[in-house]
Amino acid sequence: MKTIETIKNGKNFTAVNVGKFNEVKDYVLPLGNVEIPGKVFVGQALQATGSELSFQTLVSGQDSGFLHTHKTHEELYFILKGKGEYQVDGELFPVSEGSIIRVAPDGKRALKNTGNDEMLMLCIQYKANSFAEDDTPASDGVILNDELKW
Repeated sequence: MKTIETIKNGKNFTAVNVGKFNEVKDYVLPLGNVEIPGKVFVGQALQATGSELSFQTLVSGQDSGFLHTHKTHEELYFILKGKGEYQVDGELFPVSEGSIIRVAPDGKRALKNTGNDEMLMLCIQYKANSFAEDDTPASDGVILNDELKW
């Protein structure tokens, strides 16, 4: 089974490498009594404190395995390669490379590869309405610092 490589840790950062995207299929995610091939969560390895992210690859005809919802997290799904169908609350629609889907916590969601080639997806989940709670702008009040050091 493939594992995430830590590149470097510092006081204010963590850098990891999941490998080439065509190798995501070599990961296996244990989930209770089920193992999901081709899926890897990266947030813990990154020491992320406000989001989770995962990569998943689906072979032709494969689906994500189950419909699911979340208690407080919404998700962004980025289709990086391939094509398929996405399902939310019983509604089906086509997705392909470049598609981005946002799903609220209560949305019952699943994804299926309907193409002939491998599908690669990146999912980012975070607490829903976290910007709205304190009126923090999406840019988070970026502060410019010193010149670049390249």
